[in-house]
Amino acid sequence: MADTADTRTPAEIEADIRRRREVLAETLDEIGVRVHPKTIVGDAKAKVVSNIDHTLGRAYVQVNRVVSDVRAQFVDEEGAPRLERVVPVALVAVGLVGLLALGARRRRG
Repeated sequence: MADTADTRTPAEIEADIRRRREVLAETLDEIGVRVHPKTIVGDAKAKVVSNIDHTLGRAYVQVNRVVSDVRAQFVDEEGAPRLERVVPVALVAVGLVGLLALGARRRRG
């Protein structure tokens, strides 16, 4: 059987107990801060904001990519418009606006 006798002096034991109490007090204070309702709400808000920022960042990248792709369809490498693509799209847009204007005029009259 192993010898379990403690060779520390009473003063050393008291010092160990004092240090252990200080560590436990710090741990309890930290737990108290972590479980405080304001801390929990603040952490939840920070997480939501972080997720929103991440989602918005991804959306921005996706929109930027789509805009770049569309721009590449209508502008050549030098920045000049590609008339063979711009003119048909412009005609379709004018036609749609005209149809919408006629539809609105018929509803009023």
